[in-house]
Amino acid sequence: MAALIGGSLLLVAALYAGVWAWLRAAFKKLQVDAGVGFATHTWAPNPTPGPSPPGEGSHGGAVLNSSGSPLPEGRGRGWGERQGDDAPQAEGNSAGQELLFSVLVAARNEADALPTLLAALGAQSLLPACFEVLVADDHSTDATAAVVAQVARTAPFSLRLVELPPGHAGKKAALTAAEAQARAPWVVCTDADCRPGPGWLAAYATLLQTHSFKHSPIHFISGPVRLTPGGAWFDGLLALEFAGLMGVGAGCIGRGRPTMCNGANLAFRRASFHAVGGYADNARLASGDDEFLLHKLHQRYPGGIRFLADARAVVDTPAPATLGALLRQRVRWASKYPHYRPAAPRQLALLVLGTNVALALGLALGLAWPALRPWVAATWVLKLTADAWLLGPVLGLLRRRRWLAWLLPLQLLYAPYALAVGLAGRGAGGYRWKGRQVQ
Repeated sequence: MAALIGGSLLLVAALYAGVWAWLRAAFKKLQVDAGVGFATHTWAPNPTPGPSPPGEGSHGGAVLNSSGSPLPEGRGRGWGERQGDDAPQAEGNSAGQELLFSVLVAARNEADALPTLLAALGAQSLLPACFEVLVADDHSTDATAAVVAQVARTAPFSLRLVELPPGHAGKKAALTAAEAQARAPWVVCTDADCRPGPGWLAAYATLLQTHSFKHSPIHFISGPVRLTPGGAWFDGLLALEFAGLMGVGAGCIGRGRPTMCNGANLAFRRASFHAVGGYADNARLASGDDEFLLHKLHQRYPGGIRFLADARAVVDTPAPATLGALLRQRVRWASKYPHYRPAAPRQLALLVLGTNVALALGLALGLAWPALRPWVAATWVLKLTADAWLLGPVLGLLRRRRWLAWLLPLQLLYAPYALAVGLAGRGAGGYRWKGRQVQ
């Protein structure tokens, strides 16, 4: 009997390890492709329309200006010229550069956080004339609007405030309102409390300029997000879990089976957004502005989803300050799972939950049944090895390899945590967020 139970536990762990190795290989390929895009790619002269060669010392497809900042080329070739029917079409501006990106930020009571984000956007290596920023104010009761107005007076980029009309509320409504006023062909989204690095937008520009639109147009790009510890005792555990979620989501995209992404760092073609109806069919759900759109675009354009495995594209987001805030965030995330249509996210969730429950159950049985202990030990070793194997390149991209030290403590706590959050998310009738009751 011990061999039967132990063999079953080991089989579950082996299945988990096999999937994780499959996803790790996809993540490594994404890193290699990103490295080719901005470090080792060489361009041959090409008289036909397409990306033109980057200048010497450039970051891949992004040409450097006189001060060393990368920017896409002018209207002669590259961004300003069609590379097939699905190439993004840039709009000109008063500075003579093409407007490539509209950065959308949904904000509710973010007066304290916005100055940091707007300063980070002002420090972008992409020329300010190549992007605009739209902050959608979701009926804030603080000085959010005043902060945007003040920064707009001196910002090196175009900064506009979009105020939601009465009767419209929530992040999806805010993003929809901002997108309606955007002028660039591509939208890049982040959150008001995030901090992108100086090469954030340049990394997106590089990917789009070096990509061949004729063969496989890009419609959606998921970017890397790194959790910034806030001083809570669980920060290390949470940061490692967050990195694992990002790595699994990236690997799934690399395998052509997208499951998850993060609204703190993503981009999409506006034409594609409209083609799938935006957020219309899930507007009543407070969460899921990121993943529902990912799934819809993948269904419409199966080969058009990418993950940007470029260290310049990492966006920092703050960790929940308290355990209560953490649980509310996770319940909010879990509340959207029952509404997923694709099978891949549900299959992945079942695999992760089943494996972690099996490990916890095996540990409990092993304490009372000595004959089972070798099987339990082998199961744990296989599971932890698979996690470490996947997390290695992910933490390398995030420049946080030291977080791997939290792997064993996280495993000990994960099964009850995942079960509790999952059940709470399915049974949640609503929760409070930003001073508002959300269903």
